[in-house]
Amino acid sequence: MIKINLLPHREEKRKQLIKDFYSLLLLSVIVGALITVVVGAINARQIGIQNDRVNFIKKENAVLDDKIKEIANLKQEIDSLKARQQAVEDLQGDRNQPVFLLQELVKHTPEGVYLRALKQDGQRVTVNGYAQSQERVAEFIRNLGSKSEWMYKPDLIDIHSAGIGQGRDAKKVSDFSVNVGIKRPREKDEAPASAAELAKPGPGK
Repeated sequence: MIKINLLPHREEKRKQLIKDFYSLLLLSVIVGALITVVVGAINARQIGIQNDRVNFIKKENAVLDDKIKEIANLKQEIDSLKARQQAVEDLQGDRNQPVFLLQELVKHTPEGVYLRALKQDGQRVTVNGYAQSQERVAEFIRNLGSKSEWMYKPDLIDIHSAGIGQGRDAKKVSDFSVNVGIKRPREKDEAPASAAELAKPGPGK
């Protein structure tokens, strides 16, 4: 006997396909949502880790900034202490300056030059005196500039003819004023060291 299926199988098949399609679509949406959630969680975790690192770096930078400030303050204190120490040493050294000054003037004042007044202003000294001639004054200035270990950079302030004495003893002399620098003990010690360094032969000589 021949059996004939009269049910609308095509219609049933179409409905089944639509049902399968919606099922797959729903499954895809669920899978996509799960993937989105997982990826979002991973990204959130990575962002959290990165933020923790950034915060750690900021904290460490703040600590380093504080240490740098402390070092800067210490450096300022050290510089201040060095300046005070140098000032004390200069004061102690300046006590002996008059002795050195007089010794140098006695040593480097040529014959025919007579000193009559000294006036010190800081590290400069003004010397007033008489000389038999202008050549004697020039010699005196050369001695102070090139031969003295304690004095440097002499400058002639004024020179003019003047008369001293009366009657037969009257003489014409050159009245002069010279301004010259006087070194501190540390400056005197630094100068030979610098000269020795300049005299050292360079590499390959």
